[in-house]
Amino acid sequence: MAAVVEGQEPEPSAAEDAARDATDAVAVGPGTLPLLAGNRLSLDLYPRGCHRLLHLCAQQVPQLLEVEFLQLSGHEDPRLLEATLAQLPSSLPHLRSLVVKGGQHRDAQGACLRGSLATLPAGLNGLVRLAHLDLSFNSLETLPACVPQMCGLGALLLSHNCLSELPEALGALCALTFLAVTHNRLQTLPTALGSLSTLQRLDLSENLLDTLPPEIGGLSSLAELNLASNRLQSLPASLAGLRSLQLLVLHSNLLASVPAGLARLPLLARLDLRDNQLRDVPPELLDAPFVRLQGNPLSGSPPTPRSPPGTPVVPKMPSLLLSSDLDSFAVTPLGCSVTLTCGVRLRFPAGATATPVTVRYRLWLPEPRLVPLGPHDSLLSGVLELQPHGVAFQQAGEVGLWLLFVPPRARRCREVVVRTLSDNSWSDLETHLEEEAPKRLWAHCQVPHFSWFLVVSRPVSDACLVPPEGTLLCSSGHPGVKVTFPPGATEEPRHVRMQVVRVGSRELPALLREPEAAASPLLCLSQSGPLSFLRPVTVQLPLPPGITGLSLDRSCLHLLHRAPPAATWDDITAQVALELTHLYARFQVTRFSWYWLWYTTKACVGGLARKAWERLRLHRVNLIALQRRRDPEQVLLQCLPRHKVDATLRRLLERYRGPEPSDTVEVFEGEKFFAAFERGIAVDADRPDCVEGRVCFVFYSHLKNLKEVYVTTALDRRAQAVRGQVSFYRGEVPAEVPEEAEAARQRRGADALWMATLPIKLPRLRGSEEPAQGPGLSLAPLNLGDAETGFLTQSNLLNVAGRLGPDWPAVALHLGVPYRQLQRIRHEFRDDLDGQIRHMLFSWAERQAGQPGAVGLLVQALEQSDRRDVAEEVRAVLELGRRKYQEGIRRTSLAPGDLALRGPSSSPSPEPAQA
Repeated sequence: MAAVVEGQEPEPSAAEDAARDATDAVAVGPGTLPLLAGNRLSLDLYPRGCHRLLHLCAQQVPQLLEVEFLQLSGHEDPRLLEATLAQLPSSLPHLRSLVVKGGQHRDAQGACLRGSLATLPAGLNGLVRLAHLDLSFNSLETLPACVPQMCGLGALLLSHNCLSELPEALGALCALTFLAVTHNRLQTLPTALGSLSTLQRLDLSENLLDTLPPEIGGLSSLAELNLASNRLQSLPASLAGLRSLQLLVLHSNLLASVPAGLARLPLLARLDLRDNQLRDVPPELLDAPFVRLQGNPLSGSPPTPRSPPGTPVVPKMPSLLLSSDLDSFAVTPLGCSVTLTCGVRLRFPAGATATPVTVRYRLWLPEPRLVPLGPHDSLLSGVLELQPHGVAFQQAGEVGLWLLFVPPRARRCREVVVRTLSDNSWSDLETHLEEEAPKRLWAHCQVPHFSWFLVVSRPVSDACLVPPEGTLLCSSGHPGVKVTFPPGATEEPRHVRMQVVRVGSRELPALLREPEAAASPLLCLSQSGPLSFLRPVTVQLPLPPGITGLSLDRSCLHLLHRAPPAATWDDITAQVALELTHLYARFQVTRFSWYWLWYTTKACVGGLARKAWERLRLHRVNLIALQRRRDPEQVLLQCLPRHKVDATLRRLLERYRGPEPSDTVEVFEGEKFFAAFERGIAVDADRPDCVEGRVCFVFYSHLKNLKEVYVTTALDRRAQAVRGQVSFYRGEVPAEVPEEAEAARQRRGADALWMATLPIKLPRLRGSEEPAQGPGLSLAPLNLGDAETGFLTQSNLLNVAGRLGPDWPAVALHLGVPYRQLQRIRHEFRDDLDGQIRHMLFSWAERQAGQPGAVGLLVQALEQSDRRDVAEEVRAVLELGRRKYQEGIRRTSLAPGDLALRGPSSSPSPEPAQA
């Protein structure tokens, strides 16, 4: 009997707590039953989750026998948590997935806090059907003895604990396919690890390993091995026996050499050896395209000098590799190096911040309000936002930023820069390019504070500071273009900038229908300070190609001028004194603007110059509309530059089919247009990029410009196929899109808004067949939710699927999808990530259709998987649906009381929204 201290109440045991809560049915019961839906029970985000489960067990709720997925919070009281887990074998005998995970709470710096779980009850091995066990973000110092006895385990997640070793008994898990023990304190590995013949993925990154046992070569099924950020100095030769290995990550270790046999692994697709101490690498690896060796002192590099005795040891800068489910990280005064999955790297030097700072990031889809482009600029990346905005860094060093982009096709006389918002104005940062692969470049710059960032291609810019004594500014891309500033042109030093745009030799003759017509490069001059110079400035331009100063007809030479923001060009030949040499023309100005030298017999060239300038900025594109072979209601719309069409179609036509691309049309960088479905076909749901059923686009020549939508029809497809079409129109969606007859008339106009029309065919349904709403599924009608809370349709789910990426398994498990089913999906769609995601999500939705609480389960699963960005979009969709529902009520003049009296059958049909 436990002793009782005088003056104190006896401390109740966990069992007594459970008994007390079991009797409190009124307080706990009503809030618990809604959490139990089908075979899923998620209690990790609710207060007193263990109390709720103990209450259900005490009441012997019959639905508990059907539960296969259980999620508890690791932040519960340790004794209560242990008592709750001890009840599972008897109360939840069919449990297949158990998640007891910490990390839901964060400290002041934004770091995830560990849960209190330090052990598991011995009887937990009675869960004979358990296939998935996640104990991440807890306080485990040793692996509980019951875990190696769970012979049916297929996935074991132990990341972010305090484990210093793994037991030899781990080798008894004969069905294990996935083992994650990242961010622990492992110093050695058990030799029995090599007996896990079914293991396919092993993640041991962020530990203290200095050696690997030779037995690791016995993992015959291993496809992915991650040993990054350890202390490995050598590798066993047995690694060359991993014949199934496809991915081997060894960056941020202390390796001096690697086994030559790694080069002969037949399936190896990526070998990451960055940031080691490698000096000699086998030649087969040195030249292999799948090997990354950056950050190694390879042979020929100068040796690293040794520090003299007594020199204080400087701690190594932390290195973080963030997965896509994280949107923030902490930076301390020690600094850190951060790699984001969205193609961004950051380096904070030591002393950059005086106090810990939590940095949040987000990658935005580009749109005109976020993308400031000049007339001849091109966007090369999405828009990166780093918060908190305006946080300045210390003088100890500026923060380095690397943005990944695909290099533009034309790079002559152009440069790549990082553009940022500073003091309510956009400016370009000094940028250096680092090549990772032939088609993958990093734009590197130093940022003084956090704001918005994007990568832009622009004409080469030359700048200088003009002193009162005068100076000379020459173009680095066109040596014949010069600007001479005489002494006294300015009283105070001012910054000037020059950009030169090349003009194709064929474009002007074709536009003017004059073979002899020619034009010089287009010159743009800008400055800071007063608009005018005190003394005239001399500008030198090369004469148009094929024209010399000895043979030209001066009456055909025209100097054109444009003053932004106007788009007109004026002929100022009569207003300036043109000085001609054999190759150049010189003239003087007091204000900077745009200048262009033409040679043509045309008399009035101002209007022609405007058209020619527009032609310089136009991109020739083709529009495509393809339907998925297995699901004709899924339509892919894309706007492609002409030179990318053939390669894109070769890649897509394995899964899609459709008409030939449209005729070539011309669009500007950043131009808006929209797609309208016609002739009985409409977009199946509203979307944020959809206005009144019209899908909006913004064209950027180096981005994908792709949308996938679901379409529907009100026509009877059982009688015959529906032959509709999709038409593309310029500009934003108008209040009324032209009728088809009016649109056909507009196509013949000179400034027609119509761009192209492509056919869409929905095939005839046979017998009782319904339209397929997912990859290989029949989900018609698919409505998750209800009228008052908002619907999610198949189009909404399609967009959610497009956002999940590699995070889909975590979402699936939180939705209650059995782990073995995940393995089957991976196998069935092993070369198609999109197919895996869609099959998982739509098959789950088919089972949930018509059941209450399905939408809430999806939102909760997204949040539990740290995909709050997608969860917020789903909430926005539901809010849009609710708003449209209320508008429908007002339109039909139904008061809330009348609506209740009439019942659900009289409710106006809500309009679904699209994430």
